[in-house]
Amino acid sequence: MPTRLKRPPFWRPLALAVALLAFQGYLGYSAISGQFGIEGRDEIHADIQVLKDRSSALQAEIDSFRHRNSLMNPRHLDPDIVTERARALLNMANADDILIMVDPATGKPISGKFQELIDDQLIKIIQADSTL
Repeated sequence: MPTRLKRPPFWRPLALAVALLAFQGYLGYSAISGQFGIEGRDEIHADIQVLKDRSSALQAEIDSFRHRNSLMNPRHLDPDIVTERARALLNMANADDILIMVDPATGKPISGKFQELIDDQLIKIIQADSTL
């Protein structure tokens, strides 16, 4: 009895080759434009730079607050800061200080000399700003 050999189907290796090529294409696409690919790495580096800049700005602000806090140490009070805070809280000025009148509506300095201001304008400014 003669035996007949079956030829293996050609579509199985072909399907495997197509599947492997598709997987390699997916890996190549992910390596270039995926979240952690070449293009994503540039975005991550840009985000890192922005965060470093923000961190350095916040660190400078923290250092400024620490310095101001150290100046308020009860054992080592700075006389300039004490007098500045006292004048601000009491709304007082020294005879040697230079005062700049500010219009409360606009927030800009009032132009002209002090003698040239009309009494009504001064009264309006004083009434508008109760801290004067």
